[in-house]
Order: sequence, then structure tokens, then C-alpha cells
Amino acid sequence: MNHEINYKNNPLHGLGLKELLTQIVDHYGFEILYAYLNINCFKTNPSIESSVKFLKKTDWAREKVELFYLYKFKNLPRVSSEQFALSPRDRIIPEGQTPREPAELSLEDAARMREKQAKKAAEHGKTKSYKANRKPGGYSSKQENARDKQEPWEPERKASDAPNRSSDNDDDPWAKWRK
Repeated sequence: MNHEINYKNNPLHGLGLKELLTQIVDHYGFEILYAYLNINCFKTNPSIESSVKFLKKTDWAREKVELFYLYKFKNLPRVSSEQFALSPRDRIIPEGQTPREPAELSLEDAARMREKQAKKAAEHGKTKSYKANRKPGGYSSKQENARDKQEPWEPERKASDAPNRSSDNDDDPWAKWRK
């Protein structure tokens, strides 16, 4: 039996990252891309070449751009929950669904979307900046709680293990070794 999946209906099939990015930038521009995706390569000295270089190295950013391409630029309907778990290039677009005109996007809509996301995150006790909630010690609160619950580790010592120190060697634990 042949169980090969036909990915040819996916608009990303056979489309290179550079071509994908060129299409999006030609239509929306780097400013809209940064406003919606919040990826720094679209803000600081943006160019197709530097963005492609970054996106090739960074899986999460590449997937974010591919999702933007599918659901904003190609304006496809949202996928089922089982397809949602897959990466954008592995998704199967049903036969009847074809790409539509690109969605009309604006900077004002992007700002409203970010405010909405921030409000939703605050309601659920999550923040966008995880570093802001960290303590100076470098541990997250979960790590600190786990660390504080553990008993401090101390090696077991026997009376015979205690070092034989004289009064003149109290300040140097290695003094016995040097003799």
C-alpha cells in the first residue's frame, strides 16, 4: 500500500524561504512584518538576505513567518486541531481550499492585536517578558521553589575523617598536605 501524503496542495510546497519572504515584503513591507511578528530582523537594518539568513537558523521564527504567509498573505482558513500540531510545511490543506486575496493589515490593527494579547496574558498570569520576573540570582521562581524545598547536601563524616589540625594550621586546610 502507498501511504504517501500529497503536500502539493500546501502553498509552501516547493517554495523557498527567500521567495516566500520576497512575496510578503513586496506586499506588506518590513514595518508591517515587524508589527505583526515581532521579529527583530524585520526592524534592525532589514533586508531580504539578512532576514533569510536569520530565519534559516531559527526554527521558531521561520515557522512564525510561514504561518503568517499561510494565514495572512494567502488568507487560508484555520486548520483542524490535529493539523495545528504540525509545522506549517507539513500541514495538509484540504482539496477544496484555495488561497485567497491577502488580508488587509495595518499598523493600528497590529497595535490593537498586541494590546489584546497582553491583556489575555495578564488575565492568565503570564507576561511577555519572562526575564522581568526573574530575581537577581538568575533562577526562575519555579527553580527557586524546587531548590528551597531540597535539603542542603552535606557529606556524612565520621569522627575518624576529621582532619587533625594544630592551632597554627587552622587558617590553612591544606597545611597538612604541604608537610
